[in-house]
Amino acid sequence: MKKIILGMVAAIGMAGAAFADPLEGTWRTVPDDNGNSGLIQVAPCGLALCGTLIRSFDTNGDEMSSPNIGRQIISETVARGDGEYRGKVWSPDRDKTYSSRLQLSGDILSVSGCVLGFCRDGGTWTRQ
Repeated sequence: MKKIILGMVAAIGMAGAAFADPLEGTWRTVPDDNGNSGLIQVAPCGLALCGTLIRSFDTNGDEMSSPNIGRQIISETVARGDGEYRGKVWSPDRDKTYSSRLQLSGDILSVSGCVLGFCRDGGTWTRQ
C-alpha cells in the first residue's frame, strides 16, 4: 500500500512538471533608463504567473545590491495563446506599473506595456 501511495505522489509531481508554463524560468532584462538590468524568476502565483527580481546588475554587467531584489516585477500575468501573455509589469527605473503585453518566442521574450495611455517598449528579455 505504501508503494502505491508513493508511486501516485511521484506521478502527480512529474505531471505537474510536465504542465509547467513555457514562460516559467529565469529571464535577463535589457538595461533600463539607468543602465541597470536584472534576472527575473517567473513562477506560478495563484492562477497567474509572477516574476520576482532575484539579481541586479549595473551598467558594466557587475552584480550589485538593489532594494528591489525580492520585489515582484511581473504580476497578474496569464497566457492568451500563441505565446502572448497579458498582465502587469513594474518598472523600477520609473516606479510605474504598466499593463503589459509579453510575447514569447522560444527563449526570447518581447516586453511592452502602457500606463494611462503612455506606452513603453520594455525590450527583449532572454531566457537564462
